[in-house]
Amino acid sequence: MCGIAGFVDYRPAHPGQHGLVTAMTDALAWRGPDDGRVWTGEHAALGTRRLSVIDVAGGVQPLVHDVPGSAPVALAYTGEVFNYTELRAELRTRGHAFTTDSDTEVVLHAYLEWGAACAERLLGMFAFAVWDGRSGELVLIRDRFGIYPMYWAHVPGGLAFGSEIKALLEHPALPARVGLDGLRAVIGFVKRPESGVYTGVNEQVPGTVVRFGRDGTAVHRYWSLQPRDHTDDLDTTVATVRDLLEDSVRRQVVSDVPLGSFLSGGLDSSALAALAVRHLSPDNGKLRTYAVGFGPAEDFRADDIRTTADGPFARTMAEYLGTIHTSVDIAGASLMSPRTRSDVLRARDMPTPLGDLDTSLLLLCRAFREDCTVALTGDGADELFGGYDWFLDPGLRRANGLPWLEFARHKLGPGGATYTAMLAPDLVDRLDLRRYEEDVYQSAVAGIELLDGESGTDRDIRRMTHLNLTGYLRIILDRKDRMGMAAALESRVPFLDHRLVEYVYNVPWAMKSFDGREKSLLRAAVRDLLPPSVLYRKKAGYPPTQDPAYAAALRAELARIAADRHAPAHPLLHGAAVEAYLDGGTDASARVNRAAAEMVVQLNRWLTDYDVALSL
Repeated sequence: MCGIAGFVDYRPAHPGQHGLVTAMTDALAWRGPDDGRVWTGEHAALGTRRLSVIDVAGGVQPLVHDVPGSAPVALAYTGEVFNYTELRAELRTRGHAFTTDSDTEVVLHAYLEWGAACAERLLGMFAFAVWDGRSGELVLIRDRFGIYPMYWAHVPGGLAFGSEIKALLEHPALPARVGLDGLRAVIGFVKRPESGVYTGVNEQVPGTVVRFGRDGTAVHRYWSLQPRDHTDDLDTTVATVRDLLEDSVRRQVVSDVPLGSFLSGGLDSSALAALAVRHLSPDNGKLRTYAVGFGPAEDFRADDIRTTADGPFARTMAEYLGTIHTSVDIAGASLMSPRTRSDVLRARDMPTPLGDLDTSLLLLCRAFREDCTVALTGDGADELFGGYDWFLDPGLRRANGLPWLEFARHKLGPGGATYTAMLAPDLVDRLDLRRYEEDVYQSAVAGIELLDGESGTDRDIRRMTHLNLTGYLRIILDRKDRMGMAAALESRVPFLDHRLVEYVYNVPWAMKSFDGREKSLLRAAVRDLLPPSVLYRKKAGYPPTQDPAYAAALRAELARIAADRHAPAHPLLHGAAVEAYLDGGTDASARVNRAAAEMVVQLNRWLTDYDVALSL
């Protein structure tokens, strides 16, 4: 159940209503290849594209509660609610009757019982729309962390919404237009939480309810990170983390279709795979695990961010657990495939500087999808338990800036956190990304609540953790959602069970790092599940390709754009900087500028494929 779209229009109904919602829904076909349907009412139209996971036969959508004497209440739902069996039992005691075994029907009846406040009772990942004919309003609800996407925009007569921006762009009132602030979000790779990049498009902030009716639009936050005193001792804290994580995995391995797990051989993915093996139903057979690779481990070249290759550790873990393991080896040439890169852009709806990181993830997800429909992923653990290098550096903890960008500058120099190296100086001046980044940072910091008297390291860590969970994590989640859904693969994120997050968020740093290493608390909680080589492995991020053929192909594409005066990105380029990159440079500048080159190449494709009008 992975793609929804629709609109509200309070003007008199017109014959094109069904065709428009169908076009918006069909734009999301790869999010839900199993089924696609629409529902239209007097003032609302909802559409769904379904990836069947729970109650394959019974979970048909949109789902409508339509009883004599009352206006219809229609639901378009995407995601998974992992406590739906308990909710269904409670709702039955309140007089609700059910005809399916799907969580979709539980969500609809939860709304009928509690209204928009039902969001507070849902444990899971979701984004859904309810047309409440009784009040004549549309209600949009998004999960606490933004695991599932949701966008909306005002249109003549009402409001349009969709899981991805491409659905909104099917609406005739929403052309593909991007202003200076939207371009800042794209090129700076830093986005205001509510920005949809395209002019007029909003991204729904996670943990909120958006209500739209004849009187206008109202946004209400139903969940946020709250500071609380932590009174448990270390042993109790370790045990509680284990219990909460174990319960999260136990709930999230439930699936009526094949389920597997990403396995990089790092602490996070290995812990999830080990717990999944313990809790997966015997009817599902052995757990399948998947890792990405770029050739023999002996060809791996260590740097100061990635000191070890994933392959040997993933194989060690797979053998230890007895999983059916697949290493998806990807050649550099395939990462520059025009078709695949177009698919990446189409999945994202906008360019990014990630280049091969996105392309390889899409190819990995496609290989995963050949056997499984659902994947467990370790995203969220680093943000929650303090796994990134910037958590361990006191200077970076105190820095007044977004931690991941401050870290990039620390490692790569002042240009390491921006992707403007090849853009025209006058455009760079107008973008003024450092001021934009500072504005985003200050707005984010203003929303962080502290305990009375909280100071020093605990204050700095709370600020950094909050910024990571509400900022950097959304970059990670969006990437995994878009590449996974482009392959019709649903990703589940057990570390983002909100009960676990609320608990660990308030654990003091002295406990989170009690043995002086990253993620000490998590390591202690799962120490009995992993072999020592994996348990104590230093964190290594998702790997980029080191194949020289890929770098050469990227340079060739950049050279083609620079030489083509009709290329839409050509007027935006700084010719001398592009030429210097094409002529080669130091290793450090190549590391910085490869991302800048990726941005130019994707920017050109975006302007072409989406026919974007820049309003600068």
